[in-house]
Amino acid sequence: MSDSVHYPTPGCIVEYMEGNAPQIALVTEGAGEKLRLLLPNRRETRLAAQRLLPWLGPLHRPDMNKEDSVRLLYAHKKTREDMEARISALDVWETAQGEVALAPAKWFAELFTAAPDTDTVAAYGHALLACKSHFRFQPPDFQVFPAELVEKRLAEHRARQEREDLISGGATFFRFLWDVACKKCELSPAAPWPAPDVLQRLKELLRAKMIDPECQEHEESLWRTLVKGLPDVPHLPLQFLVALGELPPHHNFWLDRAGYEPGDGWWKACADEVEATRAASPGANLPVCDLPFISIDSASTRDVDDAFYVEPDGTGFTLTLALACPALFWPFGGPLDNAVLRRGTSIYLPEGNCHMLPEILGTGCFSLLAENTRPALCMRASVDGRGTARACEPFIANVRLAANLTFQDCQAVLDNGGDSGPPPAARHAPQLRLGLEMANLLRQSRIAAGAVIMDRPEPVITLRGEGQNITVDIAQEPPSPDAQFLVAEMMILAGAAVARWARNHKLPMLHRTQDVALPREFAGIWTSPQDMARIMRSLTASCLEVQPRPHAALGVDCYTPVTSPLRRYADLVNESQVLHFLQTGAPLRSDTELSHLLHVLGPALEAAGHAQRFRPRYWKLLYFRQKGDKLWWPGVITEENDAFVSVSLQSQGLFVRGKRHLFDERACPGMAVDVRVGKVHPLYNEIQIVEAVTQ
Repeated sequence: MSDSVHYPTPGCIVEYMEGNAPQIALVTEGAGEKLRLLLPNRRETRLAAQRLLPWLGPLHRPDMNKEDSVRLLYAHKKTREDMEARISALDVWETAQGEVALAPAKWFAELFTAAPDTDTVAAYGHALLACKSHFRFQPPDFQVFPAELVEKRLAEHRARQEREDLISGGATFFRFLWDVACKKCELSPAAPWPAPDVLQRLKELLRAKMIDPECQEHEESLWRTLVKGLPDVPHLPLQFLVALGELPPHHNFWLDRAGYEPGDGWWKACADEVEATRAASPGANLPVCDLPFISIDSASTRDVDDAFYVEPDGTGFTLTLALACPALFWPFGGPLDNAVLRRGTSIYLPEGNCHMLPEILGTGCFSLLAENTRPALCMRASVDGRGTARACEPFIANVRLAANLTFQDCQAVLDNGGDSGPPPAARHAPQLRLGLEMANLLRQSRIAAGAVIMDRPEPVITLRGEGQNITVDIAQEPPSPDAQFLVAEMMILAGAAVARWARNHKLPMLHRTQDVALPREFAGIWTSPQDMARIMRSLTASCLEVQPRPHAALGVDCYTPVTSPLRRYADLVNESQVLHFLQTGAPLRSDTELSHLLHVLGPALEAAGHAQRFRPRYWKLLYFRQKGDKLWWPGVITEENDAFVSVSLQSQGLFVRGKRHLFDERACPGMAVDVRVGKVHPLYNEIQIVEAVTQ
């Protein structure tokens, strides 16, 4: 029979909540709503009766002395604690689930015990109070949460617990990693390592923050708590991962942010598609174009995607281009295509090239390698004596290149008037002379149309060594201006001619546009740093869009990138549009479909572009840091104002900036100066001029 009572009178055992836990006491005096209670520690306190928990009893003699009362309290406390330890609140919840939504502690005790006494009821009350994920205490009853709410509360509890574990284990560890990153100490077993599961979550957090600093998966307040007290510098996650040994020194985080996997292993999950595409390529049953095409590329190029043949036609020239033709066999819409789409473009870096296509395809079966028969998208265009391109005739054919030449070898032949030079290029001297003559006419025609040409050779960055021992060297490659501009003019001609052909046939394409009005005086070839900097401030970046619009800097009324289908996804798509139209008379994709494609391709190209721009700059800054701050570097002032002066270091292909007071009062754009640079931090993209003198 229950020994509970309805009202607390002297001698009654009661409980109340304090410190988020039930406390036991004995009523020694009752006066209205105020009670005097004896606690197990022999102290007394006053408490409002309304604060008591709803299990009162048992009732004992009110005239017991203090020692007997304390022993009695301890006996009841131990009984209740022992019983609570044997109660599974989850079993209680499972049994009560669906039976009631609200009930007193006694009801739950009666589920498992016949006629439970007050100690038993109190033990069940303790167990339910502690199980906040499944029950809520709403005096005098307990609310039973439904299963859906329990799961939600458990998830919230796990998240809170994980957060607390991360903060307690991570904040101190992050401070230690900062010291490791700053070379103040070394990583060792004696370090304040967090628990293995916490360490793994910290690594995941660091990677997420490195790849996306604005990542919402891990709330910003957590990150701020973990790094509180550390310097507010960029790229802390990267520095911590390097300090941990999770990433190598000089790790290229730009590729991580682009979701761009370096190397040639990224396509292995699509190996079946790659093999099927490779196997289909040699079997193309196409007409043969037996012109002796030649290609001109840098000596390191392995993905040859364009070649040409020029012949005079009495009033001008006939140019026939052969373009690598992966689009003829490409599995558009499949897993391989989706992976290549998200790469978007090849990336060429000092530490190695990242090819857009699997190398077995891009540098293998589709590359226009001499003495190998390859399928090609060919384009024949006429150029008159004024450098104006007339009709463009695209067609599909098998081609066999006569030679793969390099810029330097071709330049040597052109420098000697085509009479001598390295044997492979010298044999094609007539082609090179014709090509150069036509390229000069094309360039003059473009300049007349407003083309802005920046003649700014980019230095070659060479890396030696590995890890922390990498050294950087920067040097100017032997110039090949004629050979390079010969190829560039042919590619611009091809892009403009195909764009006009597509426009005439109402064929949707991806166009490269720069629809901006430029002052007439900007037209021409620019070589001085100050002029190029001035003009660049007036130019807007070109963009890909479906509508054919002018490209101001190229001096053409429309331009379609199509000459590099092995290296750029936009060119691969445009090539597929032309091929499908030639074969069926209809486009492969509509304007709307191309617009939707740009929603995916655009961000991929932007992210890859960041890697292509900022990674070489990182190596350049490391080069200056390795050289120290005592060397003087020649440069040219490109811009000045009341606060800063910008200087172009042409030999290193870098712009640096210094405070105005460091320079002569006569400093102005075009003035030659020598500068010392310091405060170089490649990872933070920081470099400053610390001293300057006028030459």
